[in-house]
Amino acid sequence: MSEELFYKVSFVVQGGKHPGAIITVEKRPQVGDEVIFNGSVFRVIEVMELMPPVGNFMFLHATCEYVREVTDEE
Repeated sequence: MSEELFYKVSFVVQGGKHPGAIITVEKRPQVGDEVIFNGSVFRVIEVMELMPPVGNFMFLHATCEYVREVTDEE
């Protein structure tokens, strides 16, 4: 049985007006995905592998663009 892979993702927001975040997630982010952190919704526009998997972790960089503030429904 193989180990489940987790992703340590460095999310960087274009434009520098919003702080990024480093988050561990269970699903690899894909271009077009929307992610929520720091009270805002961001769209992933680029994903790059930083290095090959180490154990059950893979390190990724994701560039994002600001979409909107989080609403009560999210």
